[in-house]
Amino acid sequence: MRETILLYNNGELKRIPRTAWEAELAAAPTMIAKRLEFMTADHRRVREHVVRELPRRGAPIARDTIASDLGIASDRVTEILGDLERRLFFLVRRPEGAVSWAFPVTVDPTPHGLAFDGGERCFAA
Repeated sequence: MRETILLYNNGELKRIPRTAWEAELAAAPTMIAKRLEFMTADHRRVREHVVRELPRRGAPIARDTIASDLGIASDRVTEILGDLERRLFFLVRRPEGAVSWAFPVTVDPTPHGLAFDGGERCFAA
């Protein structure tokens, strides 16, 4: 039996040999570190805060709430949210600006509900 994984991309199923996916996995830490280079300590604080608070609050979190909670100027929070949103993986804001998704959680309904030991509920992003 050949050791492969199946990869679905653009309507096509491809077999990827073990050596290829092992090489990609080996390169992952470097790729991830490079992707996170833009983040300052405040970027990390904002992102971690939103990930922690979305399940607790069960509702989108406004920029001014984040700024107040963390003691960071609202303009700076706006800049940080924009940076994180442009990276697509980190968070998503609603049209009015409140954060509703912060990977790996969201307050927007998805097929994947989450429940935490403390009683918090949200969805997997």
